[in-house]
Amino acid sequence: MIAQRTLSRTLLSRNIRTMVTKTQPVTAEAATAPTIDDSAPTSSIANRFVSTAEVTVSKIFPAGFGWQSASIVADGAGFEADTLNFALTTGAGDFVGVLTGHTAYYAAKKAITGSEDINMKAEAQTGFLLATAAFCSGTGWQPIVNTLQGMNLSFASVFAGTWVGCGTLFYLGLRGGRTIFSSMEHIEEPTYENSKNDASLSVAIGGATGFFVGTDAAYLPDQNFLINVVGIADGTPDLTGCAIAGSSTALGFATCQSAFNVAFPAGKCWND
Repeated sequence: MIAQRTLSRTLLSRNIRTMVTKTQPVTAEAATAPTIDDSAPTSSIANRFVSTAEVTVSKIFPAGFGWQSASIVADGAGFEADTLNFALTTGAGDFVGVLTGHTAYYAAKKAITGSEDINMKAEAQTGFLLATAAFCSGTGWQPIVNTLQGMNLSFASVFAGTWVGCGTLFYLGLRGGRTIFSSMEHIEEPTYENSKNDASLSVAIGGATGFFVGTDAAYLPDQNFLINVVGIADGTPDLTGCAIAGSSTALGFATCQSAFNVAFPAGKCWND
């Protein structure tokens, strides 16, 4: 049976914003100010986990929720799961989930904290870039799952293949977005340095899409090691299914990124 669920993926906390945003010109005052050793570690494992939590709440959960919501719309419109219309509709749901989740989160944070460091124009552009990448991975999720399941592969193989495939699509979406939208004030053009951050982030996003495969309770249920955690069985209410979908992507991203948080040297992870 063909699965009809997924994410993207998609994301950024203040640390990712730094990864996306253009470097501002150096002022005369800054040029004469005391210098700081940029090579010194400025983050800790605790800070990494804080930013991971922010990204999970503001982008990863909304991405899965948005994809699943869009799949319900697509099904109601009569789009079959193996059609381009279905793929594009769910990709659009991923896009809306990431963009809305990111901007709403930072708007609320700014309103609550009164922080002048939160620039909503920058956040809107960052959210747009991430949503563009999420559209790519979200659009590709169903075709990738359909293809792998059509080959009668094991659940683990579908899980791994989706992780790699959607993670790659997210990365290509980020790099393409940087190229196309670099004229925007707060989106940095593609460089070697941000390519490394984009790559590690994309691997974690791939983890979110892989865990989303676990929501399909119909495909090889005896092999689905996530079925009792995030499986969406027939008859599950739509809203509940959307919440489970968001939870599956959140779990996948958090699991992968937690390993990165512990393993990467200081200053080498995208959320440093």
